[in-house]
Amino acid sequence: MSLMAPDPQAAESFYGPVLGWTFEPSSAGPDSRVATVEGQPVAGVSELSAGADQGSERWTVYFQVRDADLVAERIAERGATVAVGPLRTGGGRAVIAADQAGAPFGLWQGERPASWTVGTGRAPAWLQLHTRDAFASAVFYGEIFDWMGDPRHGVTYEEQYEEIVIRVEGHPVAGVRGGALESPPDPRIRSRWEPYFRVPDLDAAVSAAEREGGETVSPPRAAPLGRTVTLRDPKGASFCLLST
Repeated sequence: MSLMAPDPQAAESFYGPVLGWTFEPSSAGPDSRVATVEGQPVAGVSELSAGADQGSERWTVYFQVRDADLVAERIAERGATVAVGPLRTGGGRAVIAADQAGAPFGLWQGERPASWTVGTGRAPAWLQLHTRDAFASAVFYGEIFDWMGDPRHGVTYEEQYEEIVIRVEGHPVAGVRGGALESPPDPRIRSRWEPYFRVPDLDAAVSAAEREGGETVSPPRAAPLGRTVTLRDPKGASFCLLST
């Protein structure tokens, strides 16, 4: 996970008090930092270019791949966008892309922190794709990452979550939400990936976010993984919290 921010210092001033993060230099370059909790990495923070649009701050999910060139080719073949890369950075190779519905995401070919897997340790607890057409998006990601042909993965609609669920080695890591499979595409949805971060006290974190200039998008609610809330930081990037 990486936060693309026009003002990284302002982002640190918000996420530090809200989520208890501290920030360290990153090997990705002088304009990048790593958010940590008790010395363990949680996410990256990178500076957007000076010409980026106002309100363009966003969270970007990166998928680890063995061959960034191959996956980038698959993205382009399906009418989606490869905006940057593959380029060498931070000891690996990275790609910035957008899916067919316009949701930004990244590819990473290289090492990752030990034991860093969505849903475990300090990694995000869950990833959520909001999209206009859940079925089309599930097919797109399943094809570019070859999830359909990999027995360790699964992409299925599950009533428990009321959405399409992506599993890695049987463990649910991400959801694709845009209505049930039989629902028509919804043009009102702004396609985007949202991370879910764990917090020990959901209400305290919400109060801290509002105090630091953020806002509550949807109130706390019960979900299959626990009690959760959707927030927006002062620059407009949406993210979710999940009680531990």
